[in-house]
Amino acid sequence: MGFLHTMVRIRDVDESLRFYCEGLGLKEVRRSDSEAGRFTLIFLAHPDDIAASGLKGDEYPLPEGLPMIEMTHNWDPEDYEGGRNFGHVAYRVADVYALCDHLQSMGYAINRPPRDGYMAFVRSPDGISVELLQRGEKLPPKEPWSSMENTGSW
Repeated sequence: MGFLHTMVRIRDVDESLRFYCEGLGLKEVRRSDSEAGRFTLIFLAHPDDIAASGLKGDEYPLPEGLPMIEMTHNWDPEDYEGGRNFGHVAYRVADVYALCDHLQSMGYAINRPPRDGYMAFVRSPDGISVELLQRGEKLPPKEPWSSMENTGSW
């Protein structure tokens, strides 16, 4: 079995691309519109994973094992309640403190700060909980994170 992607439903394409691409560093690898279904699919992956997969452009199908987010934008407005949009996605990151600093500087609340030097949670513009896990060993405690309280739900 090969992993393909995790799907999340989004309301605003531009704001979601800002979060996932500018914030988390993912890159768009494919986009398709369905006039009949009235939706757009946008596939995102991390540049390191894209390079490791050998993807060289608009290949079809995309390489098996390339970890991706499939953002589904339904053209007709819809509220996603009761988990209809998703639970959470998780990424292993090079420096959890640096990424949280970056996301916070972009105006995103760090709902569960990386007090332990290992794990943090932030929410996308559509309320998708994104878990950030430090690659390798936990980082030493660092302010302001080590004394920061949780914000909202994660």
